[in-house]
Amino acid sequence: MVEDGGEEEAEGESAEMPAAAAPLQRCNGFLPGKEAAGGGRAAPAGGGEQPAPAAPAAPEAEAMLAASGGRPEARLETRLSRRRLAVLAVFSCYSLVNAFQWIQYSILSNVFAGFYGVTFPQIDWLSMVYMVAYVPLILPATWLLDARGLRLTALLGAGLNALGAWLKCGSLAPQRYPLTLAAQAVCAVAQVFILGLPSRIASVWFGPTEVSTACAVAVLGNQLGTAIGFLLPPVLVPNTPNDIDLMAHNIGIMFYGTAIVSTLLFFLTGVVFEEKPKYPPSHSQAVLQSKPPEDYSYKQSIINLFKNIPFILLLISYGIMTGAFYSVSTLLNQMIVTHYEGEEVNAGRIGLTLVVAGMVGSIICGLWLDYTKTYKQTTLIVYILSFIGLLVFTFTLDLGYLIVVFVTGGVLGFFMTGYLPLGFEFAVEITYPESEGTSSGLLNASAQIFGIVFTLVQGKLTTDYSPRAGNIFLCAWIFVGIILTALIKSDLRRHNVNSGIMNLDVKAVPVDSPVEPESTTLKIQSAL
Repeated sequence: MVEDGGEEEAEGESAEMPAAAAPLQRCNGFLPGKEAAGGGRAAPAGGGEQPAPAAPAAPEAEAMLAASGGRPEARLETRLSRRRLAVLAVFSCYSLVNAFQWIQYSILSNVFAGFYGVTFPQIDWLSMVYMVAYVPLILPATWLLDARGLRLTALLGAGLNALGAWLKCGSLAPQRYPLTLAAQAVCAVAQVFILGLPSRIASVWFGPTEVSTACAVAVLGNQLGTAIGFLLPPVLVPNTPNDIDLMAHNIGIMFYGTAIVSTLLFFLTGVVFEEKPKYPPSHSQAVLQSKPPEDYSYKQSIINLFKNIPFILLLISYGIMTGAFYSVSTLLNQMIVTHYEGEEVNAGRIGLTLVVAGMVGSIICGLWLDYTKTYKQTTLIVYILSFIGLLVFTFTLDLGYLIVVFVTGGVLGFFMTGYLPLGFEFAVEITYPESEGTSSGLLNASAQIFGIVFTLVQGKLTTDYSPRAGNIFLCAWIFVGIILTALIKSDLRRHNVNSGIMNLDVKAVPVDSPVEPESTTLKIQSAL
């Protein structure tokens, strides 16, 4: 396995807080009754410069020393590991394959309905099983992430993803719909161990000036899988209703190719993934890692999150937006072929356009957040533009011009899909120091619940009335989401700790719990 040797100092932190000039940020990192005695000097981060004049240690420095008995030479350093890029790349790739397996049936709903001899709602369940499996399993999965760590969770996600792909290879016959549904259910369980990892990987492995971009890239892998799922299946599996054997052969090429790739990625996950880097990448991570594991309570963390009113508002608004995206993705083929008969391939291309535009939006939003830290403002603006985009898409879908649908679908995807990493990072900010995996897991659970309801209702409206009726239903809910987003109080707790602005007990506490008073000259207030 690759060693962490040759790690570099965190560029963002060295730029923002020079080793010899800027003190560590003030942060009350102690649990009650565990204050470290003594002072001492904070050693320079660069190692070669002369230390600053003697001064009492900052509370964060004491917190970092607590686990090592107060020895100054054992103070945690903050550095960036080169391995972080490999971890991010491998995760993005197996997340890509999982998303590809989610959408590969829905974009060919008419083909698979004919092949297995089932109805459209039964094909829709091959997508919705991802959402159904997530809801009851998310709490055990987030507990596993917190209790057993990142590496085991990643291996479970990649391993189950490969297992589900191989099971699908046994369903290449018209009477084997139950087997393909069971295989898709295994992939759905794998998703539970995948969707909550982007914010955890970003926080544990990346520095404060790149954490939002890293989260966006991790989410982008899943989006890219959806994009490829829109593009490749219609090309690999053309609709040949008069030749079932040829159809089975084409489906087999898709299934076996997916299984081989997912197996390779499982082995790469075992080689590349480690629990955490040798040195924490940021001061907020250093504070959290200095806390003894026995002091962490998963149950208390869940309680704290549900006491956090801004997080509850984000939980609902994120569920609405992402659930609407899931519903549109699942029913896109049916919407397109209703108005453009025989255009299955173009339906896939429109889905590709929607997701690729969203990938661009995700990266731009991630870079923007790293640069400005305007989490609430950016989230609200993207939410409003998604609402406008869906309205335009809804009322131009039946004009008879596919080029118009390509353009409006791209605009919709840019904002709707670009919103996904915004929600993750905003949640981590307003819930710090709670576990990133727990907050993002709850966000995804909300998205799955809304996704199930929206897909069922929109599918019924589309079948009984028209695609316009189903899309208007989604527009009404997204408008509600705009109102909820506007009500969120922007309390950037993680950013404040990294910047040295906020005194925060390292112990996970509810939002309304007492914290040390902030300096009136340094207090950050939301712009909205």
